[in-house]
Amino acid sequence: MLRSRLKAPALIGAIGVVYGDIGTSPLYAFGAAIKAARSVTPGLAIFGSLSLIFWSLLLVVSLKYLVLMVRADNEGEGGILALLAGLEQYFFHWADWSRKLLLAGALGAALFYCDAVITPAISVLSAVEGLELLDPGFSGIILPLACGILLGLFLLQRSGTEKISRYFGPVMLLWFGTLAGLGVISIARTPQILQALNPAFALAMLSSEPGIGLAIIGAVFLTVTGGEALYADMGHFGRSAVRVTWFGCVWPALVLNYFGQGALALRNGTSLDNPFFRLAPEPLLAALIVLATAATIIASQATITGAFSITRQAVQLDLMPRVNIVQTSASERGQIYVPVTNWVMLLLVLGVTLGFGSSGALSAAYGAAVAGTMWITTVLAAVVARMQWRWSWLAVGVVFGSFFAVDTTFVFSNLTKIGDGAWVPILMAALLFLVFVVWHDGRDMLGRKLDAMAVGMDGLEQLLAGTSRVKGTAIFLVSRPDSVPGAFLRNIGHNHVVHENVIFLHIEFLRIPKADAATQLTIQPLRESFHMVRARFGFMETPDVGAIIQQCRRQGLQITPRDYTLFLGQHVVVPTGPQRPGYWKRGFFAWLQRRSTGAAEFFGMPLRRVVIVSTVIEI
Repeated sequence: MLRSRLKAPALIGAIGVVYGDIGTSPLYAFGAAIKAARSVTPGLAIFGSLSLIFWSLLLVVSLKYLVLMVRADNEGEGGILALLAGLEQYFFHWADWSRKLLLAGALGAALFYCDAVITPAISVLSAVEGLELLDPGFSGIILPLACGILLGLFLLQRSGTEKISRYFGPVMLLWFGTLAGLGVISIARTPQILQALNPAFALAMLSSEPGIGLAIIGAVFLTVTGGEALYADMGHFGRSAVRVTWFGCVWPALVLNYFGQGALALRNGTSLDNPFFRLAPEPLLAALIVLATAATIIASQATITGAFSITRQAVQLDLMPRVNIVQTSASERGQIYVPVTNWVMLLLVLGVTLGFGSSGALSAAYGAAVAGTMWITTVLAAVVARMQWRWSWLAVGVVFGSFFAVDTTFVFSNLTKIGDGAWVPILMAALLFLVFVVWHDGRDMLGRKLDAMAVGMDGLEQLLAGTSRVKGTAIFLVSRPDSVPGAFLRNIGHNHVVHENVIFLHIEFLRIPKADAATQLTIQPLRESFHMVRARFGFMETPDVGAIIQQCRRQGLQITPRDYTLFLGQHVVVPTGPQRPGYWKRGFFAWLQRRSTGAAEFFGMPLRRVVIVSTVIEI
């Protein structure tokens, strides 16, 4: 029996959110594959491309992701950063291996993140390009219309999507039903297209033109690029809902539509310029364009929401500077808005839309980066199978070795697109990866510097000698629970006073999605009127100091609402020694540190009660 979570709302929600990316691939993927195989005999190109598409969906999405990868979750959450966080506990004491895993996960996240920029652009463009079939005169408005839709979508993010997201599932359900219906009608007219299920056609096509085999495979890869996205979105609805909707709805609809496009291409070779929209009867074409546009908007929304989640995970896994994160829903913790991510993505999406100008041109750039993410995910999952699932080396080698071979083929096939635009997402990913590495290494360097300056809690009594007590409660944010906060030291050193109640607050980010409510907040007495409060959060949660203070009051701490002060230590990082190796890296980290969102905003502190104490740290 399926778990209770597997109910109709979860199934419909999964169709609307999880499968938006891969669900809109029929708009452009088959056309791109046929274009790549243009030098192959037309009939063989159609049958061979469909055969590759079918077996790619089976091996990569159905077997790798839906059967295997969804098992490699971190307490229900999927995605490469969740996978990385789950693995770190096994390698925490192995610094060398821990860093290698971190770099691999960070690179995979950067690749996935930057290829996601192309998803809204290619999806929306491919939908509105159907207007050319209604009237060739519409060609001049396609690019402005696509940019307008994308601009409106990103502007909508600041108000949250809670109200409109309830319609995502029904619209995508209608979309997949339409995909299946159009495919069945076309296949019924040309049933011999079903022979493409035979993998011999794929092998025959690739062997007939070995020189362009990798290019063809790179085009076919567009049909499976949403596999990594569905794995990342798994936590919203659960493993069972994601599996049932794929095997019961999404996969059959995609296969039927791709084969329907192939059947149409067999009947009419002139349909290859836009095979998806030519499936529709002319009276229904306008309605199909509207539905396709709605589906691509939903797919784009899922991508944007995923980028917000990745940003939060990266910040809390210490891979990038703190950024402002806004909770847009009181009931759904996953409904967040990250302004800097939103505006950067908008600029990049509009840039690639205007720069490439058409879905056909974008298809050459799409998929190159996410292929690398899939490759890294396979490697990390193999480690999970060995370390967590206790698989034998033989089982790991056979299963993951097979997937590794497939992923490696896709990586090399996408490298053939470098000159046609694939360098764009790869360059963006390289720059983001540089930020990840510099920030993480810089934080390690800063941490070691602060550790050397730290005063342990056992020295607290000596620090209090000769100080005066003043009324009120002082709350000091502390990075390490075994050390006296730097802001406390500087307050005593300059003012020689201590508040009558002192709370040291340590906020800890765990390598799990959500902290256990029973242990999320603990209060430890240190001495009379001194307490250590530990608040634990998962990497899918956003801390709120205001809520922490209220919880402390409920557990008995005397904190008067209008009589407490939050002291924050702010580190002003200054790079030294221009002649020393790595000066540029230290300088870049210092630049990132200065632009990091302040702890007060990030941790949801009441700003009127915050006092910031700055300390210059030379690195």
